[in-house]
Amino acid sequence: MVIGVGKITWRLHDCRSLKAKRVIVKAIISRLRNKFNIAAAEVAANDIHQKALIGFVIVGNDPKLVNSRMDKILNFVDSLGLAEMLDSDMEIINL
Repeated sequence: MVIGVGKITWRLHDCRSLKAKRVIVKAIISRLRNKFNIAAAEVAANDIHQKALIGFVIVGNDPKLVNSRMDKILNFVDSLGLAEMLDSDMEIINL
């Protein structure tokens, strides 16, 4: 079993409230879940208006496939244009 774990840090411009942040974060997470069928959630910076950290997980049986899907996820979220992607981190765990 191969597990791919990733986290993406975002800067949310023009967010003046947690409600505005929640709209953007929910849009990103729902698009990720719908397109890639992955588990995703906001995992940190919950009370900061202009920053979000989203974590996601992929499970598979081929490390190359998991790595490829994680690269596609990062490219997809960067192309959304909903927020500025500041940092991303990926890890692939073989069990």
